[in-house]
Amino acid sequence: MARKSRKQRNVEQRERSDKNRIENKLRRRPSRDDIARVLLWQTIHGFQTRYENPRRALDALRDQIVDVLLVQHFDLRESEEMFEDLVVRYAKNILPFRIKRHLDRSPNSAPEA
Repeated sequence: MARKSRKQRNVEQRERSDKNRIENKLRRRPSRDDIARVLLWQTIHGFQTRYENPRRALDALRDQIVDVLLVQHFDLRESEEMFEDLVVRYAKNILPFRIKRHLDRSPNSAPEA
């Protein structure tokens, strides 16, 4: 059997991805990014309530995260600024996330196209 062309493999991958997105939406399954966002918010928020010196703990967390981003070739200053922007946003006592309106219906209803 001959190997499929790159174009054909890309078409099939796109179809699989579309199918997975629809299934995940129907199941209300959070993505890796959804979980990562909540985890980072919980961590930042928790540091501010649990630590005597939350800034020191946040700086250590920032340094660890930025070190990994540098290995991926992100810019040092931009990475630090982005982290600090998130700390400011997540420091508030409210959830900084938008409601997922597409999930605000019964689990058996079909997703919007």
